[in-house]
Amino acid sequence: MCTYLRLEQQRDCKNSQEFNYDFTFHQTTATQNSMTPAQRHHSQGMSLYGSGEYQRAIEEFSQTIELDPQYGEAYYIRGLSYANLGQYEKAIEDYDKAIELDPQYPSTYGSRGLSHANLGQYERAIEDYDKAIELDPQLDLAYANRGVSYDELGQYERAIEDYGKAIELEPQFAQAYASRGSSYFLLKQDKRAIEDYDEAIKIDPNDGYAYYWRGQAHSQLGNSAQSTKDLAKAEELGYEPD
Repeated sequence: MCTYLRLEQQRDCKNSQEFNYDFTFHQTTATQNSMTPAQRHHSQGMSLYGSGEYQRAIEEFSQTIELDPQYGEAYYIRGLSYANLGQYEKAIEDYDKAIELDPQYPSTYGSRGLSHANLGQYERAIEDYDKAIELDPQLDLAYANRGVSYDELGQYERAIEDYGKAIELEPQFAQAYASRGSSYFLLKQDKRAIEDYDEAIKIDPNDGYAYYWRGQAHSQLGNSAQSTKDLAKAEELGYEPD
């Protein structure tokens, strides 16, 4: 059984979604005409990143870095681009450099943690999420991502705590409810799992994952009619477990 939270671009049930980046790392108010060559390449890279053209974005950020090796955000967003292409080692190298240039930016640690998690390096991921939370205790996705890594390590109680904190910070966080439900399911606390799946479905009625695992929890409790209904709904929504 995989945990639920997903990457922003890749619907990977193994790891969490990306942070909601505000790109304040190295903002500029320069107009196109007044931009330096490095800023122009960076601006083009941002546009390409936003449209999902990650390889082309990488080329533009590389030009930025060649022209201005201290341009921290270029390393950061190039790292995000590599991560979206599944090139996590390269992403980590760029996050390392971004952190060297600005060690106080929480989302860089969160992103690096996510890449470590995608490589199965869950302890290292947790260290990065810890730092992200230290820098920004309101970063709900850092708690949720850390919960995923605790789940992968079999530390379900700690995962439940982190999902709970994420929900406290963002009460409409459907994926956190569903992930917490899965932690309860793995602890054989099926009634509590169903309660969380109910909340996830209430927030997102098209959540096939929550229907599927709620169906499994109902099956464990002997509620065969509800289980059959939920499993059919999950199939209708196109969800298939790994």
